[in-house]
Amino acid sequence: MLKSYLVVFLISMVPLIELRGAIPYAVGFDLPLLQSYIVAIVGNMLPVPVIYLFARKVLVWGSAREIPVFSRFCGWCLQKGEKGGEKLKEKAGRGLFVALLLFVGIPLPGTGAWTGTLAASILNMGFKSSVIAVMGGVVLAGIIMGMGSTVFFSLIHMMI
Repeated sequence: MLKSYLVVFLISMVPLIELRGAIPYAVGFDLPLLQSYIVAIVGNMLPVPVIYLFARKVLVWGSAREIPVFSRFCGWCLQKGEKGGEKLKEKAGRGLFVALLLFVGIPLPGTGAWTGTLAASILNMGFKSSVIAVMGGVVLAGIIMGMGSTVFFSLIHMMI
């Protein structure tokens, strides 16, 4: 059982997959939802302070290097974060906190904690408000994914 929770924890830390992949995994393998939910939130939030404080600096540094694959990847990540940040700023205006929370909370590809935190750092949002907004978004995404996964796997079990 501990091994399964470790898998949930690690899946939730992976960029682009995050909690949105960890919760369906947990539900699909009949792990208790509440415990899995907590483990997935912790795993998803663990990289957030590091991303906020260092990712932008590393990506700017990496995109300026002449290492073909690495510099392209860093440039792509930086561009994705800037696009996400600009979209948020454009739509939100003064409600940037709520916009960031919803951006992270609505489980669509590329709108998770990693991208949201990078966008927040690019937009120079405060550290505390960024982390709280991303945390709220991760909690919201977890609720949505938990409900959706439970319904999905219940329907699958009914068909079998």
